[in-house]
Amino acid sequence: MRGHGATDPTGETMERTTAQTSGTARTTAPHVPDAERLRRWRMVLGADSADGAARALTGQDAAMDGALEALYGGGAGKKPGGRGSGGRTAGLGASAPSVARWLGDIRTYFPSSVVQVMQRDAIDRLGLAALLLEPEMLEAIEADVHLVGTLLSLNKAMPETTKETARVVVRKVVEDLERRLESRTRATLTGALDRSARISRPRHRDIDWNRTIRANLKNYLPVPGADGAPPTGTIVPERLIGHGRASRSVKKDIVLCIDQSGSMAASVVHASVFGAVLASMRTLSTRLVVFDTAVVDLTDQLDDPVDVLFGTQLGGGTDINRALAYCQSKITRPADTVVVLVSDLYEGGIRDEMLKRVAAMKASGVQFVTLLALSDEGAPAYDHEHAAALGALGAPAFACTPDLFPDVMAAAIEKRPLPIPDKETQQ
Repeated sequence: MRGHGATDPTGETMERTTAQTSGTARTTAPHVPDAERLRRWRMVLGADSADGAARALTGQDAAMDGALEALYGGGAGKKPGGRGSGGRTAGLGASAPSVARWLGDIRTYFPSSVVQVMQRDAIDRLGLAALLLEPEMLEAIEADVHLVGTLLSLNKAMPETTKETARVVVRKVVEDLERRLESRTRATLTGALDRSARISRPRHRDIDWNRTIRANLKNYLPVPGADGAPPTGTIVPERLIGHGRASRSVKKDIVLCIDQSGSMAASVVHASVFGAVLASMRTLSTRLVVFDTAVVDLTDQLDDPVDVLFGTQLGGGTDINRALAYCQSKITRPADTVVVLVSDLYEGGIRDEMLKRVAAMKASGVQFVTLLALSDEGAPAYDHEHAAALGALGAPAFACTPDLFPDVMAAAIEKRPLPIPDKETQQ
């Protein structure tokens, strides 16, 4: 059989198959009628398939096929959305109205998760990034973290008429992330801060009675009941455990040091959201630093993660040593400081100096965390030699999902072993 990508079964056919099967109804019946089977194969293989040519598509099927053909087609095909035909080659071309109409079509025919995949494919395969500079395009697109990364990389080229629309798109994604991540982050870290503040010689009103009783059960002494009453007992508290007294003073200093090279786009987005959440907690002092070959401190913009994101400049080289030198200069309470480096570790600066700086921070009492990524995409390509060197210093490098990040920070605050995922999940 011939069709889209018939000579490359892992290429265009697979991409089209993924989108098509996600966007059409699935039957739960054990037997699929021949007509339905032909229809599905025709949708998967595309208009160029000789075997599927006898199966005509109508209505929504034809419209869906047109949308898929515009992106994944290799020969003659329909215009986006199945509108018209003719001798032109398939594709979206460079027409913003045509692309905006196609974006509207795929949002009609496919679920949001598939729309996002198709949008990324359109940007990568057809070079449509420049069209994102036009407001009508941004209004039609399905926003996600990857799109935000693309917009940020185009920030400097974006005309003023587009920037406000772009900020609206970015803010929607950021607010969705905050709603998903904020409550758990605050609850997890508040508990870690409370536990790290417990004291062993508390005043009476500060005693944590539940933990004190559990810690002293071995000292239980039975007491016979008087005049036939049931026996009772008492616990001799050799060790008292207490809460740290409630205080609004800063308990921990957090430094987020974020690599803003182009491959780290999703990590920059998530780190900016987490930075804003951490900065809103009174018992934490949070600093956010982004770097490529230069270092930019965006701490004063942490009240709005959208401002942080538009203060970044994705792309360029990497000088981790320079960034860590700046962060080290801002540390005043090493024993109460957590430094989080988010980078793929491709160092363009002085490697030995970078490692010496990490070793010096750890020797002073700083809790140092190395994340190869802060995203749902798994570990990116990274410098394995540098990762191994950091691991030898007691700062193992691993990829971290947004859902795991609160647990990683809680462990660092409490100076416990970090919850490092299994290596199988890092591939």
